[in-house]
Amino acid sequence: MPEARLEDFGSGLAPASEGWFVLNVRDAEWWTSSAFGSGVGFETGEVSFPQLGINISVLEPGQPNCLYHSESQQEDFLVLAGECRLLVEGEERPLRAWDFVHCPAGVEHVFVGAGDGPCIVLMTGARTKDERLFYPVSALAARYGASATEETPDPKQAYAPFERPERGRPPYWDRLPWAQG
Repeated sequence: MPEARLEDFGSGLAPASEGWFVLNVRDAEWWTSSAFGSGVGFETGEVSFPQLGINISVLEPGQPNCLYHSESQQEDFLVLAGECRLLVEGEERPLRAWDFVHCPAGVEHVFVGAGDGPCIVLMTGARTKDERLFYPVSALAARYGASATEETPDPKQAYAPFERPERGRPPYWDRLPWAQG
């Protein structure tokens, strides 16, 4: 298997061809959303990982990483730095650096930044062609701006009220550990 070609798509490097690659988080393509934090997914429209999704999300206090949802696939998460809240199955759990979260298929969840600075979460999830999503209405998630307005399996419908993320580093970039190197 050849090495993937990396290209700058506007806010950092991402794979432009299939193959293996090495990419430092500092140099990777970043996306930022005013509603859902920022992150790097290590994939592009040209190249996606067919078996395992992996990304890093950075959340400011009070900011969810997405809408409260469940998936038909397993997901796992590791808090790398900072603090956040896990909203899971209608409950709220505080998390801090090095807490690991396992979500079997069907578990409703979302992360919300907490504490006094950015929270960094490594996020992974299995992928299959028959993946299904579900966005329930949740009073708990609504308190954090993380609930769909009506139940739906359609991400486009669930996220319709929100602006799309934009390419670019977050405004707090200089406070992140990899920006120092």
